[in-house]
Amino acid sequence: MKTPADDALRAELARLLPAPDVPDLPPLRHQALKHRILNAAQDRTRRRIPRFAVSAVACGAVASAVVLALVAGEQPTPRAPGTAVAAPAAARVLSRAALAAAATPHAEARPEQFVYIESLVAHAARSADGGPAALPAAHRRQVWLSADGTRPGLLREQGSPDTPLGGSTAPVYLLDHRGAAPRKAPAETPPASVTHPTHSYVASLPTDPDALLRLVYAQTRTTSGADRHQRAFTAIGTLLAETWAPPSVTAALYEAAARIPGTTVLPSATDAAGREGVAVARTAPYGEQTQWIFDRATSAFLGERTVLTRATPAGPAGAVLGSSAVLAKEVTNRPGERP
Repeated sequence: MKTPADDALRAELARLLPAPDVPDLPPLRHQALKHRILNAAQDRTRRRIPRFAVSAVACGAVASAVVLALVAGEQPTPRAPGTAVAAPAAARVLSRAALAAAATPHAEARPEQFVYIESLVAHAARSADGGPAALPAAHRRQVWLSADGTRPGLLREQGSPDTPLGGSTAPVYLLDHRGAAPRKAPAETPPASVTHPTHSYVASLPTDPDALLRLVYAQTRTTSGADRHQRAFTAIGTLLAETWAPPSVTAALYEAAARIPGTTVLPSATDAAGREGVAVARTAPYGEQTQWIFDRATSAFLGERTVLTRATPAGPAGAVLGSSAVLAKEVTNRPGERP
């Protein structure tokens, strides 16, 4: 039976032996721990899913629905192949990608070094008579980008001569977007921005997703009536695919993209290397859908696809206009050097 003397003794012990302080986890460590917990929960859920003897086709359909439901945190429901789901599911996929990015080791590039990115790419081209665009076989693409933007980089694509990029040595060339033909740089190279990024600039971007998204909208603003949300989505995709941002910035880019209206999830998509994963997508008003493909197990960014959602002069609905696969991102000491 508890007595007043017991209460007094407990109070005295609490005063003499206070609870030790527990330091807070650093933000990136907290995100990494959260990512591991989510992966463990997903693994346990997978082990609880019963197995059935069904046809190979049915297995593929059920697997896509189950994976999408696990990512979205909902009960599995059958979906037609290629059917997009609601934006909350896209936010969940992108949040998992953000957690995975935050937990990924990352070597910093010094100002005098180069960021090396290797990928497979394919971009459709219209025929001379104006017929539908045809997608060629994917080819290897290697690019070396000056970390601080002051040194000439290098673009090396299979079947084409090497092209110098950026820096102060003339003549050099710029890329308006991946897949575009290099064009001669103007007399004065534009300052670093979301649309003309250097590694140093990307490393300095805000890590608050809302502030970062406001900056992306501001720097992709045009005087035309084009969809500003699609411009922002496309710009973020380029930063993810062809820059090497610190983990905190990469995580913020994913979280910023999750706030863009019209973003959806596709249960299955394949990158240019043939790797299949779950895709986050957004469709422009002119019928071109940009898809970001993520590894199902690790949430790592695999690559992109551009697909027509309706018939246009470029081709029928379902035609693939572009495809890429990121194979490597490393730091080198000079252009042309392999890691």
